[in-house]
Amino acid sequence: MSTIDMPEVERSYDEQRRQVADAARRYRESAKAREQAEARTAEGVPFPDTPQALAARAERILSRGGVPATAVVAQIHAEPLDLPQAHERIIGLSNDLQAANFLPRGARAARTVARITLRQGGRELPLGTGFLVSPQLLMTNHHVLPDTEFAKNCFAEFDAQIGIDNAPDDVVRVEFAPDAPFLAHEPLDFALVALAPVNGGVPPGELFGWNRLSARTGKLVVGELVNVIGHPNGRLKEIALRDNRLITRLDDFLHYRTDTEPGNSGSPVFNDQWEVVALHHMGVPETDASGRPLRRDGAVWQPSDGEDTLSWVANEGVRISSVLRHVASLRPTSEQRALLAEMGPESGLGSPTPHEATAVTHTAPALMRPTVPAAAERTAATGLRAREGAFGGHRHLVYLHGRSQEGKNPEALRREWAAGLNKGLTAAGLPTLDPADAWFPYYGDRLAELMGAKESLGGAPPAQDTKAYEQMLFEAAARVGMPEGTCDGQDGVAAEEGLDGVVRTFRRALGWVAARSDLDEWTIDAVFRDVARYLSDPRVRETVLDTVSATMPDSGELVFVTHSLGTVVGVDLMSRLPSGIDRAVLVTVGSPLGMDAVNSRLLTGRPHRPGNVRTWLNAWSPADAVAIGCPLRDRRWGSVDQPDVMNGKDRAHNIAEYLGHANVAGPIGRALR
Repeated sequence: MSTIDMPEVERSYDEQRRQVADAARRYRESAKAREQAEARTAEGVPFPDTPQALAARAERILSRGGVPATAVVAQIHAEPLDLPQAHERIIGLSNDLQAANFLPRGARAARTVARITLRQGGRELPLGTGFLVSPQLLMTNHHVLPDTEFAKNCFAEFDAQIGIDNAPDDVVRVEFAPDAPFLAHEPLDFALVALAPVNGGVPPGELFGWNRLSARTGKLVVGELVNVIGHPNGRLKEIALRDNRLITRLDDFLHYRTDTEPGNSGSPVFNDQWEVVALHHMGVPETDASGRPLRRDGAVWQPSDGEDTLSWVANEGVRISSVLRHVASLRPTSEQRALLAEMGPESGLGSPTPHEATAVTHTAPALMRPTVPAAAERTAATGLRAREGAFGGHRHLVYLHGRSQEGKNPEALRREWAAGLNKGLTAAGLPTLDPADAWFPYYGDRLAELMGAKESLGGAPPAQDTKAYEQMLFEAAARVGMPEGTCDGQDGVAAEEGLDGVVRTFRRALGWVAARSDLDEWTIDAVFRDVARYLSDPRVRETVLDTVSATMPDSGELVFVTHSLGTVVGVDLMSRLPSGIDRAVLVTVGSPLGMDAVNSRLLTGRPHRPGNVRTWLNAWSPADAVAIGCPLRDRRWGSVDQPDVMNGKDRAHNIAEYLGHANVAGPIGRALR
C-alpha cells in the first residue's frame, strides 16, 4: 500500500482551516437570528422556530409514531391550544418521553459509524469520522477525504469502541474502493465514497447497517436536542447524547451547542428518532472583532498552536437535505445512479433497476405499485435441486424464498441462505453445510411476470386484492397500538371521500407501522401488497405453487425453511406434498401468518397445523413489521417453538440475519443429522 505525500496532507489541513473560518463567518452573520431565538426562549417559548417548521416537525413525529398516541391525546386536550401551541406540545413530548427502544436503536445507529485513518510514512493517523448511508457508500467531510487519490491511502474502522463488558470490541478494518464512483463538494464539505466488500464479498452496510437519509423537512426545529456519534480526536467511538441543542438553522447549515471536539469531523448528527439531520463538519471558534479565532486563554490563535487550544462556541453541521439536494442536481453516470439509488426512496436520488429493488409509482387505492420488466425482456430462471445423496439421500433441506427476487441468480441466492445458516450453525457449535446440499425452488421471475401482466391491464388492482391489502395494513397498525378510529372505514377505505382521503388513510397506517419497526413504509407496503395478491388471485397462487412444486423432493423427510411470502406459500404447499414425504420439519421466519387477514385466506381458510409437520419453528423479530402478528397464538397452529431474535439495523427482515442466530440455525442443523 502506498503512502501519501506530506503536501497532500497539508492541503487537507488548509481546507479544514478555510472551513473553520467560513463557519465562524456564518456564525457571526447569523447572530441576529440567534439572538431573536434566545429572546423567545427567555420568554418561555420552548421551540423558537417558524409555524411552518413546527407544523412539519409535529406531522413527522406523529406519522412515525415518535410519541405515544395516548400521551398526545392527553396533552392536546388538557387545555385549549392554538395550532402552533399544539405543535410545540407534540414536539415537547417527543423530547421528554423516550420509548424503551431509544437506547437500543441508538446502539444500532452507532454501528454504522466508523473511524477514518490515514496511512502515512508507516504510521496510521486518525483523520475523522464517517458513517454508512447505503450498503456500500460512506459519507464524511470533503476536508477528510478530498479526492480519490487521498482516499486510496485511507481505511475505515468499524466497531472501534468499548463493548458492553467494558473491553474493546474487535475492530473491523474496511478498505475504501475509490475506483468506484466518488462524489464530493467542498462548499458543502461532504464526500460520498464506496467501501470495499468485507467477509468474502458482503457490502459493509449488510454487516453494520446503514442510515436511511431523507430529503424531507420536519426532522428538527430550533430548540430541539441532537445526538452526535463519532471519534473525537481519533479516540474510540463516543456519543454526545441529548445535551446538545439546535440554536440556528441556516439554508445549508445547522448550528448547535454540543461537546463534539476537533477530529469529530464527518460524524452523523441525529434527532431523537435517530434520523440523520446533519453531517457534522466543523467547530465554530470564538473570534475577536476582526474575525480572528481566539484561544481559550483569549489570545489570538495561530495554526501552530493546534486546534485543541481554540475556544469553541458552537458547532456547525451541513444539513442532510442540502447534501441530498446537491447530489440530486448532478448528472451521475449509470454506475453512480445505481449506487445512489441504494440510499433509499426518501433520499430522492432515484430508484434502483428492477433487478436491484422495487421501484414505485403512486396510484390508488394501493399506495405504491411495483414496476417490473415485461415477461419478454427476461428469461425466467429455474429452481435448483440438491446434490445427489445429500444428508444420506433420505433427508432434504429446502429453502423457499419470499418476494422481490426477480432477476436474481438462484445459485447466488442459495449461497446467501447457506452463508446465513452456516453462521448460525457455527454459533450453535454444529457443522456447517455445503450450499449445494439444499434444494432451492425459485419462483421470483414467474411471480414478477404475473404481477407485471396483471398491472399492464391498467388501473387499480381488483377489489378482492384491495380488500386483503387493506385488512392486512389496518390489522398491522392496530397490533402496534394505532388508536381506534384513526383509520375509519376499514371495511372499505375506497369509500372514503376522494382519492386523497384514501391515500392519506393508507399513509397514516403505513407510517404508524414503519415507526414501530425497522422497515420503511415502501418495504412494508410492497410485502403486504404482494402477499395480498398471492392470497386474492387464484391464478397467481396456483402458478406459484406449481412452480415451487416442480423443484421439490418427492420422498423422504423434509426440513422446509421458508421466509416472508414464502412462509405463506409453504404452508399452502404442505397440503399438496407428494405422499412419499412422510414427515416434515417446518421453519417459518419473518412470517405474516399470525395476521388474521393472512391466515383466513390460506387454502384451508383458517389457522391450522399441516398434518405431516412433526416440528415447527417460527422465528420472528420485534423490529420486523412483516412478522407483526407473531408469535402465533391461535391454538389451531398446534405446538410451535417461537424464538424472538434481534436482527441488525436495516436487516430486520433479512433471511441471512434470521438464519445467523444460533437458536434458529441450531434446530435446523440437528434435524438434518
